[in-house]
Amino acid sequence: MSNIKIFESKKIRSAWNEAEQKWYFSVADVVEALTDSNDVKQYIKRMRQRDPELNSNWGTICTLVAMTAADGKRRQVQCANVEGLLRLIQSIPSPKAEPFKRWLAQVGYERLQEIENPELAAQRMREIYRAKGYSEAWIEKRMRGIAVRDELTNEWQKRGVKASREFAILTAEISKATFGLTPSDYKKHKNLMSPADNLRDHMTDLELIFTMLGEASTTEIAKNKNAQGFEENKKVSKEGGKIAGDARKALEKKSGRKVISKQNFKELPEREVRRLNAGK
Repeated sequence: MSNIKIFESKKIRSAWNEAEQKWYFSVADVVEALTDSNDVKQYIKRMRQRDPELNSNWGTICTLVAMTAADGKRRQVQCANVEGLLRLIQSIPSPKAEPFKRWLAQVGYERLQEIENPELAAQRMREIYRAKGYSEAWIEKRMRGIAVRDELTNEWQKRGVKASREFAILTAEISKATFGLTPSDYKKHKNLMSPADNLRDHMTDLELIFTMLGEASTTEIAKNKNAQGFEENKKVSKEGGKIAGDARKALEKKSGRKVISKQNFKELPEREVRRLNAGK
């Protein structure tokens, strides 16, 4: 199941609440998709000022949900379920309102299909990347990277690492040891300024490979050492990242080319995305 949904090429972070059997969506992502606002926080603030009823019920409509930011860190994000979003839409004058309602209905229907057949989630994610112009080789690496990441976070949870902030810190340790950059620094390096920009969606094939190596190595070391709690797993994260970092440096020495790239796939024509992914 994908936690990123696409509405008219805009990414909307989402989370499935198993207990409630409901989707929760990032309010900021939805507002950005409907308004194309350059300052979503200010837009939401003004929207609440214009609609006193909405403002008074804000705490009921919105709830905090841990979601992955563009820099790869987990943060508490204001979210709303379908019912809440329908109320928000009433306060957003946008020609996209009706198409968005239909989109919400489709997302709900697709979730029911994915419950019956989990393979559909992965298939839909591949289709999204194809539509954006990524090569098949890149897509396979990205999908494998998602699986490697899921295995790591599941291992952290079993070993007493708390989600959100601690996940973010450990992820940053792996990234620093692998690339010499935290995810937020890496985003700046690639000139990815929007919160909706996912760093890994803008990585080259080699960047994805070394990201996977760092995270897979961390998972393996955590298992072998039976690392428990945050501090032990922090040490393991540095060790796992160092394995990938040493491999990256060795490749750079032999090839004479840097793995770390300023290249991103933002706003590139489809044919150019395919050319870059193919390494031509």
